[in-house]
Amino acid sequence: MERWIHSCRHELLDRTLIWNQQHLLHALHEYERFYNTHRPHQSIANARPLQPLTQPAPDQATLAHLDIRRRQRLGGILNEYHHAA
Repeated sequence: MERWIHSCRHELLDRTLIWNQQHLLHALHEYERFYNTHRPHQSIANARPLQPLTQPAPDQATLAHLDIRRRQRLGGILNEYHHAA
């Protein structure tokens, strides 16, 4: 719980001017969805939980041609990144 509170405060509340209780509840609901669905939960060596720790680095030419899209949430405070279809 302490980790969630720290993340919420650092990533959302320290960057947002909250106007009233309704605005606070909306922002917390959006952050909760972001935290539980999109936000990468990483472990040792920045590896995702089911990703092997020793994985070869991707080819630099492949990285240059990636088409990545950004979706802003809460007016740009939170950002989600996806590969374009």
